[in-house]
Amino acid sequence: MSENKNRILSLDVFRGITIIGMILVNNPGTWSSIYPPLKHAAWHGCTPTDWIFPFFLFIVGVSIDISLNKRKERGDDKTKLIIGIVRRAAILILLGLLLTTIPKFDLSIIRIPGVLQRIGVVYLIAATLFLYTNLRQQIIIGSVILIGYWLLMTLVPVPGVGYANLEPGTNLAAWVDSKLLAGHMWSVTKTWDPEGILSTFPAVVSTISGMMLGAWLRKEQEPYNRTVWIFVAGVLALVAGEFWGIFFPLNKSLWTSSYVIYTSGIAAIFFAMCYWIVDVINVKFWTYPFVVSGMNAILIFFGSGLMAKFSFLIKVTIAEGKEISLQGYLFTTFLKPYFTPENASLIYALLFTFVWFVIAAIFHRFKIFLKV
Repeated sequence: MSENKNRILSLDVFRGITIIGMILVNNPGTWSSIYPPLKHAAWHGCTPTDWIFPFFLFIVGVSIDISLNKRKERGDDKTKLIIGIVRRAAILILLGLLLTTIPKFDLSIIRIPGVLQRIGVVYLIAATLFLYTNLRQQIIIGSVILIGYWLLMTLVPVPGVGYANLEPGTNLAAWVDSKLLAGHMWSVTKTWDPEGILSTFPAVVSTISGMMLGAWLRKEQEPYNRTVWIFVAGVLALVAGEFWGIFFPLNKSLWTSSYVIYTSGIAAIFFAMCYWIVDVINVKFWTYPFVVSGMNAILIFFGSGLMAKFSFLIKVTIAEGKEISLQGYLFTTFLKPYFTPENASLIYALLFTFVWFVIAAIFHRFKIFLKV
C-alpha cells in the first residue's frame, strides 16, 4: 500500500475527484441551463451529481479511522483528542457560516445549515463515536439511526399535515426545520433545508460507513483480496440501498436511509477502483490533478465558494449603462454566443474548475495546506 506517513494515495485521489466534482456541479455558467448529467434529481431518485456529497462524508470517515486509530490504541488522552475534534468541527462550521453571511453579514437572516456546517457537525459526532466505541458498536448505532429515521419519516404524522409523508415541505424533517430554523434556511426552499437538522443524523452514518472501510484497510491482508472484498461489499450495499429504496425512496434532500446505503456502496466501489489502480498496480501518471486537489479539499471548496460569490457581486457596465455580474458578463460574452446554452454552461464550469486546479497546484508546490 503506497503511503507517506500513513497516507493512502488513492484516498487523496478519491477526495480530489470528489472535490473537483463538487466545484463542477456548484458552478454552472447559468442555473437556467445546467448540463444534464450535472443536475441533481428533482426529488426522489439519485443522479451521479447526488453521489458527490455522501462521497465526501464517506472519505471523512476513512480519514477519521486513519488519523485517530493509532492514538486511540496507544491510549492518548481522550480529552485532548476531543478538544482537537471540537476545534476542527468548529472551524468547518465557522467557514460555512462565513460563506453564507457574505455579502450582507446580517445574522437575523443568515442560513445556519450548509455543506461545510454539515461536514463539521457530522465529523464531530462520528469522530467522538470513534473514540468511545468499537466497530461493532458503531455498526449497531448506524443501523439504529437508519432504521429509526425510516420509521420516523414514514410513520410519524406531521403536525399541521396530519399524516406521514415524504413530499417537499410537508414531511417531518421539513417540520423540524420550520420550528428550529425559521428564517435561517436555504433561500431557494425557505420552508425547509436540504442540510437540515433531522437529515443530519443519517448523514452521520455515511461517515460511519467510511470508518468501516478504514477499519478494513487496517487489516493485514493481501492487496488483491482487500480490493475484491471492498468491491463486493460495495456491490452488496448498492443492491441493498436500491431494494430499501422501494419502501423509502432514494432522496438526497431528505438523506434517506436507502440513499445512505446506496451511495456508501457506490463510494466503496469507486474507492476499490482507485485503490486497485493507484496503490496495487501502481498506475499513477494520471493522479496529479486529483492528489493536489484532494490534499487541499477544504481550501478549494471554501475558496471556490468565495470566488463564485464575488463573481456575482462584482458588476460590469455594458451597453446603455446596464450592469450585469462579472460571472454573467464572462458567460454571455465569451461562451453563450458560440455554444448551446447547456454546453456553454458546462464549459464555464470546466474553466472555473480548472482555475481552482491551478490554484491547488500552486499551493501544493509551496507546501501550503489548509489544516483543520
